[in-house]
Amino acid sequence: MRILLTGASGYIGKRLLPVLIENGHDVVCCVRDIKRFSPPASLKSKIEIIQLDLLDKTSLANIPKDIDGAFYLVHSMSSSSDYHQQEQESAENFRKAMAQTAVRHIVYLSGIVNESTLSKHLASRKNVEAELGKGSYNFTTLRAGIIIGSGSASFEIMRDLVEKLPIMITPRWLETKCQPIGISDVIQILSKTIFNPQTFNKNFDIGGPDILTYKDMLLKFARTRNLKRHIFVVPVMTPKLSSYWLYFVTSTSYKLAAALVNSMKIEVICRNDEINKILEIEPISYQASLERAFSKIESHEVLSSWKDAFISSSFSLNLSESIQVPTYGCFTDIRETVFADRDDCIHRIWSIGGETGWYYGNWLWRIRGFMDKMVGGVGLRRGRTSTDYLNVGDALDFWRVLYADKQEGRLLLFAEMKLPGDAWLEFRIVENKLIQTATFRPRGLSGRLYWYAVLPFHGFIFKGMIRRITKHER
Repeated sequence: MRILLTGASGYIGKRLLPVLIENGHDVVCCVRDIKRFSPPASLKSKIEIIQLDLLDKTSLANIPKDIDGAFYLVHSMSSSSDYHQQEQESAENFRKAMAQTAVRHIVYLSGIVNESTLSKHLASRKNVEAELGKGSYNFTTLRAGIIIGSGSASFEIMRDLVEKLPIMITPRWLETKCQPIGISDVIQILSKTIFNPQTFNKNFDIGGPDILTYKDMLLKFARTRNLKRHIFVVPVMTPKLSSYWLYFVTSTSYKLAAALVNSMKIEVICRNDEINKILEIEPISYQASLERAFSKIESHEVLSSWKDAFISSSFSLNLSESIQVPTYGCFTDIRETVFADRDDCIHRIWSIGGETGWYYGNWLWRIRGFMDKMVGGVGLRRGRTSTDYLNVGDALDFWRVLYADKQEGRLLLFAEMKLPGDAWLEFRIVENKLIQTATFRPRGLSGRLYWYAVLPFHGFIFKGMIRRITKHER
């Protein structure tokens, strides 16, 4: 069967794609920017990739007419404060576009929405479900709560909290009950639902066997990591304070933190396990999901991360438009150093950021990350998805990967911290030299003042970084 996969570059989409291929389907991957989609080489010859923005009606003409099924895996929660309007419009545009195709089954991954009073986030998901359900095709909604897996938002936020805070003074919503589900079960349920007549025109809640409070989840997480943690719940923390608490302690953006806090006050428990019986699936426990996630992390097999699925800054970035670094009206810091071993130099470049750090003046990088957090930026806590590779579109601390080609020896990063301008950091191998270029395009007078204010720090940070990458300093 021919399947349209929206959100193919997202956390769920990247993991679902190889399973669909293995099941014998032809897959059309929909991405907003082809330049930031890097599927494994083994899959490239088996898929079709189209550029699609659901808010751009003209791009919907790229959808093939001969598709049999589709997965709707897109949302806008972390990219805009009026995401509910964007999600509504995207769903309507998608439904109308599907009317022009031969599609007979669409599967939508949503959130559990069983209470009469819903958060803005969950209400938006329910509206999308209602909009998509107006089509003439068969439609199935799978409603999930907390998804646990290496790189998932829930997993990484809990990891930040548990590993950074021995004692937590937490808001009351930590006593809210939920029913987490492992990412492997989510992928299995999605792949088995498509084209299954028993799921047509129905909605199902999907969850694991455990019903836990968020506090229980954090404590189990701590025990899995052999960490002793104490959690004290206080009733005086307002939703706004809770959002700031989550934002400053974890790697999430403030917009996402606010949406999560509002959702976490509502119980997300499955109505029944009917879908498990239909698909003959027995979901794994929360504990098993954690152990599997850490196994993937330790073996460097994290396939996708929630941090790579969106631009966390206040603007929308089209990677293909930013791959050519501008020169006019820009300030630059260019350094060149000869290296002894090309492979070793490239390995160091491709290992930069995350746990490795930035090779020189890491405490200054951390201060810059903290300052960014203070003004609503992404900070330095996003880290990187994998310790071994970088793909176009990946988050890398407060940078975004625009271009990464080991054979060519070029890595280009774009800054997503809050700045009075735009910034790029490029590493390029030319013969036996590494050329390291920091470029800043200022916006107005404030941008120029910013450049001169940080110029003294560039002098030794960038000098020290290139010398350590090329092994001229230890």
